[in-house]
Amino acid sequence: MQILNQIAMQLLLAQAEGEAPNGFIQTLRESSFVPLIAMIGAMYFILIRPMLKQNKTHQAVLKQLKKDDEVITSGGIYGKIHAIEDKLVVLEIASGTRIKILRTNIAGKWNPSLPVPAAVAQAKE
Repeated sequence: MQILNQIAMQLLLAQAEGEAPNGFIQTLRESSFVPLIAMIGAMYFILIRPMLKQNKTHQAVLKQLKKDDEVITSGGIYGKIHAIEDKLVVLEIASGTRIKILRTNIAGKWNPSLPVPAAVAQAKE
């Protein structure tokens, strides 16, 4: 906003000195700055703000992880946390089978009490 104010002030001074064409300031004021600013504001509230909120929630879940939590990765691998390091998590996906993954690749905690979607239930059959 400060830059726009400075440009408007420079144009007013130029018009007062006769360097700017008459009506240029009026045209600038009536131009499409207001719809552009409204579109940027709408994009912030529609896209950016929910994404930031979701990211904040995901980071909180990652901070609360502890050993023996059942989690699912962003790739769909389900397992139990065997060990947690700073950036890595050792995930036990089967008896005696452990993999190391980045902590950020954990999508969330697994809740086996949630109902299984119909498509997944059919795929198991």
